[in-house]
Amino acid sequence: MSLDAWQELFERLDRSRLRTGLTMFSVAWGILMLVMLLAAGRGLENNVRWQFRDDAINSIWLWPGRTAVPWEGHPVGRALSFDNDDIDAIRAMPDVGALTGRFRIWDDFAISWGDRRGDFSVRAVHPDHQVLEGTVITSGRYIDDLDLAEKRKVAVIGDEVSSQLFRGEDPIGERIAIGGITYTVVGVFFDDGGPGETELIYVPITTAQLAYGGGRRVHQIMFTVGDMTVAQSEALTDQVRGQLARAHDFDPDDARALRVRNNLEQFQQVNQMFEWIGAFVWVVGVGTVLAGAVGVSNILLVSVKERTAELGLRKAIGATPGSLVAMVLQEAVVLTSVAGYAGLVLGVALVEIVAASLPENEYVRDPSVDLGVLGAAVVLLVVLGTLAGLVPALRAASIDPINALRDG
Repeated sequence: MSLDAWQELFERLDRSRLRTGLTMFSVAWGILMLVMLLAAGRGLENNVRWQFRDDAINSIWLWPGRTAVPWEGHPVGRALSFDNDDIDAIRAMPDVGALTGRFRIWDDFAISWGDRRGDFSVRAVHPDHQVLEGTVITSGRYIDDLDLAEKRKVAVIGDEVSSQLFRGEDPIGERIAIGGITYTVVGVFFDDGGPGETELIYVPITTAQLAYGGGRRVHQIMFTVGDMTVAQSEALTDQVRGQLARAHDFDPDDARALRVRNNLEQFQQVNQMFEWIGAFVWVVGVGTVLAGAVGVSNILLVSVKERTAELGLRKAIGATPGSLVAMVLQEAVVLTSVAGYAGLVLGVALVEIVAASLPENEYVRDPSVDLGVLGAAVVLLVVLGTLAGLVPALRAASIDPINALRDG
């Protein structure tokens, strides 16, 4: 395109400023809405995924419940409980990865170190609990198998516990009292789950069972399933359910007798939900952009009709249909590209401003758009801009110069 052609284009747009401005605004608004919708969708997705941040995604959690179906002479409403034998039986199953039980210490013990006291929850667990909860050791170590075998009185404390009890002093090797029993602190941990997850104390499950009258009881079982599909994890869950049903005499199909949370299944459901949300966002965004492109096409049709005599004269003095098509398409592409780029820049700027000023909330986290999406939006703009100008361009090329000059 020559310099004269560009100069003529800008002069033509300048003569109809209002029409040009409104057309460009509609295109820019469409791209702005697309960017904002994509950013909002990403923010929602980030927030839901954040909820899974401190638990192993490929894990299955089991809780004993009460029977709701009579089974082999046992009454309805019978309370079930796990024990150490269940842990051993599940650990022996193929495809079971990290495995831990939890023993709850129900008494409201005050935790103390010297004259400092605090109220913290205590969890009695196996060493693999670190994998299930995504616990990060920042000092010392976690509970190990030797602690369980020897029923050692050792404890791993959260960094909030360390901060409140020790106030900056090194807690490793110090002794804290839990319900009148002294434990040696062997590690400090951090957990992405937030302050509630770092106000915890972990002790060996065998020690707690002995010290707090638990016998062999286990209140909860959690294990990972490795690199499995959801269907494979469900099949393994059925095997575990069958094993526990045989051990405790309940109907394997009794959902209330054994409560199950399959994190892998929940995570897949979340992914599928956001795939649908992403598709919906693209449909709405593209529809908005397409509406702007249709506006461009309509404006160019009006422009071609107003310039019928001029276009006829151009053809009469030798302009080819291809040159007329190129002239109209040039205007369409310039309008959509410039307006779309402006909407893109404004949209990204607004997303950055919102992301920087957004307070902590339960709905949206870190809204953003990636370069791939922006590149797709630019390509979409160019394609729609070309298509928007095609109909008026072909109409301009089909003008009969004699009739055009006579009508003009």
